[in-house]
Amino acid sequence: MYKRFGLLCLLVGLGQLLYAQKNDSLDQVLDSLFIENFENRKNERLKLLHAETLYIDLIRDLGARKGEREWNFGTGLTDNLGFDKYEALVEYEWAPADRLGLEVELPFTFYYNTKGIDSGRLNPGGRLNSLKLASQWTFLVNAAAKTSLAVGYLHEFLLPSFRDYGKESMLTGHLAEPFFIAAKRWGKNYHTLLYTGPVLEYTNASKNWNAGFQANISMHYMLPGTRNFLGVETNMEWGGHDFDMVLRPQMRLAITDHLLIGIVAGIPVRRENQRLSSFCRLIYEPESHNKFKKR
Repeated sequence: MYKRFGLLCLLVGLGQLLYAQKNDSLDQVLDSLFIENFENRKNERLKLLHAETLYIDLIRDLGARKGEREWNFGTGLTDNLGFDKYEALVEYEWAPADRLGLEVELPFTFYYNTKGIDSGRLNPGGRLNSLKLASQWTFLVNAAAKTSLAVGYLHEFLLPSFRDYGKESMLTGHLAEPFFIAAKRWGKNYHTLLYTGPVLEYTNASKNWNAGFQANISMHYMLPGTRNFLGVETNMEWGGHDFDMVLRPQMRLAITDHLLIGIVAGIPVRRENQRLSSFCRLIYEPESHNKFKKR
């Protein structure tokens, strides 16, 4: 009896293993079809599937195709030493030509003094931070290496806080960010991306340009057959003798074929003024320009 029972258990185990292997094979086939349909469309240029970071996002998908467009709505909260910082943004990006992306963004920041701490001196006041304009050109899309390379330029026209409207010029300075992007997919589901370049800031008060540098590195795992992913984005900034580094674990989830949501946590490596933070990004791709269903 025990031998028969053991044989039955063995047969059940083998059956489950074969079923799991069959499902894994099916998932791999569906994943391959998903990637093939995304990257190689009839009468359209090659565009590789890459995981796009959620906190510092790209101007458009790498290898963007003409006619693509996207709305982004973001909110965030950062716990600072003397006050809490609330962020909000509205962003529109589109591709007027193959592999060329353009973006317009309005980023807002509001502050709340921490209870019991006199941080009026630290609180810069709520504001529309800037008018942000950017462009991005993907100059290399290599299918064999599963790699895309791009360059771009972002310019911010800096604005004063709401409480200073009428007291000073409406344009308080400029922020210039030329950048380089390198993205690679390893196999079908693992993604890495580098976003880096100098940061140049000019303010009317100082009459000088201050130079810094940023390097943002990310690693993601994209779930088979979907655009959902889990990963981490690392934001590093150098300015003068100061260095800041924030780890941002994140996930992206498709709600519908045209609506995605991204959730990000911020963990500073060195706690100077900034503590923990959170950020949420709602991504909407209009149906009229979304011929391929992204799930």
